[in-house]
Amino acid sequence: MLAIFCRWDIIAEKLGFMLVFGDLVWIPFAFSIQGWWLLSNQVELTTAAVIANCIVFLIGYKVFRGANKQKHVFKKNPKAPIWGRPPKVIGGKLLASGYWGIARHSNYLGDLLIALSFSLPCGISSPVPYFYPIYLLILLIWRERRDEIRCAEKYREVWAEYCKLVPWRILPYVY
Repeated sequence: MLAIFCRWDIIAEKLGFMLVFGDLVWIPFAFSIQGWWLLSNQVELTTAAVIANCIVFLIGYKVFRGANKQKHVFKKNPKAPIWGRPPKVIGGKLLASGYWGIARHSNYLGDLLIALSFSLPCGISSPVPYFYPIYLLILLIWRERRDEIRCAEKYREVWAEYCKLVPWRILPYVY
């Protein structure tokens, strides 16, 4: 629970309009589209499809929570092991181990996989149930680009070194 208070949106935006509006209005609207769509459209899923969707959700959850927890633990104790090994640290400030050694914003990948798992039970006959994961993809790429600019200004050469070591932004070997 404490790790959630260390996230960028809480630290940078505090308890502002965007965060309050998003949590009280936008998220309930966007999260419910798939449910409303399923109420008016009959979809039959195979057992394999249900299992595959559960796997997508579980991987997304593990990556999202794991990455955020690693960053939180690192901030509290920079010498705490990551995946059973001493952490690799760039410039004494940036974690380059665990999920953060795979992609610079791996927590966003987990978030996207979770969002996709909400839509997959709706099948592929309509783009409507995919509104939320598509919206989230656009939002997180926009946020990732702002993060990159902010980190480049804040950490300078250390950030450049981190980017060379971890070239992937969200999805390893793709982006």
